[in-house]
Amino acid sequence: MNQTFYKEIIEGLSKPQKTLSSKYFYDDAGDKIFQEIMQMEEYYLPKCELEILNQQTEKIVNSFGYDSFDIVGLGAGDGSKTKHFLKRISDLNKKVVYYPLDISADVLETNKKNITEHIPSIEMYPIAGDYFETLDRLVHDNPKIILFLGSTIGNYDNESAELFMKKIYDMMDERDILMVSFDLKKNPHKVLAAYNDANGITKRFNMNLLKRINRELNGNFDLEKFDHYPYYDPISGTTYSYIFSTIRQTVTIGDKEINFKANEMIHTEISQKYSLKTIENFKNNIGFKSVEHFLDEGKNYAISLFKK
Repeated sequence: MNQTFYKEIIEGLSKPQKTLSSKYFYDDAGDKIFQEIMQMEEYYLPKCELEILNQQTEKIVNSFGYDSFDIVGLGAGDGSKTKHFLKRISDLNKKVVYYPLDISADVLETNKKNITEHIPSIEMYPIAGDYFETLDRLVHDNPKIILFLGSTIGNYDNESAELFMKKIYDMMDERDILMVSFDLKKNPHKVLAAYNDANGITKRFNMNLLKRINRELNGNFDLEKFDHYPYYDPISGTTYSYIFSTIRQTVTIGDKEINFKANEMIHTEISQKYSLKTIENFKNNIGFKSVEHFLDEGKNYAISLFKK
C-alpha cells in the first residue's frame, strides 16, 4: 500500500469539507479516460490551444526576439502539448534545445519518443523530478522560454497561481520569458459542458478516483451510491468538481471508517477561468515588465508571454 496516498486520502476525507486531491486522478485508467476527455466535442481547451500554436507560432517566436534559445517545459507530460509548437519553431530555422521537466521519468520516456518521432533532429534533454528544483539547476548561456501549457495554471486558485508564477519569476534572468496558457471566461454553458459532458466521460474520470482507492487502498466505495457534480461560478471564473454521497453511509478504507451524510460533498478539483485583466494583474503584482497575449479566433483561450 502506498502510505503517502493512504495518508492524504484519509486526511482529506476527515476534514469538515471532505476533499480528494486531483493529482490522484491519474492512474493508468485515469490517464486513458483523460485522453477520451481531450477528444470530447465539449472539451474545447486543447483545440483552442492547438489553434493558437498552429496559426500564431511565427508571431510568438518573433516576439521572443531570439534566434537561439532553450525551451523548458514545466510538467511536460507526454509531449503532445508541445510537439506541434516545437515542429513549427524547427521549421523557422531557430536553434533550440528542449528540456522537458516532469515528476515522472516514465512519462518523459514517452515524451522523448513522441518528440523525436515528430522532429528527429531536435536536441533534447528530459529531466525527471520536481520542476522547481530542476528548473533551478538549469543554468545555460541561452535565454530560456519557460512553457506552462495546457491551461494547467487553472488547477490553482488565483492567489496560488500568482505565488506559483512568482517562484518562476524569481528563478528567471532578464532574458527569460514565461509562456503560460489561460482558459478565458466565456459563455458559462460552454464552460460547464466541458466538465459535465453528455456522454458522462468527465463523470467516469472523477469517479475513477473512488475505484482507485478501492483497488489500491482496500476501500469499499459503492460507486452506485455516489455521484458526480460540477459547478461553474461565472463571476469568480471557478469551476468546481465534486463527488457526493447520495445516501447516509459508512465507507471503509484500510482500517479507517469514513462516515458520509446524505448529499455530503467531496471536493476534487478546481479549474480556474480568467479575464485578460486578471492576467494583467498577475504581471503587475509579480513585477514582470510586460505581457503579450495571443488568442484563438473565438477568444476562448490565451497564450500569454511574460517578460522580465
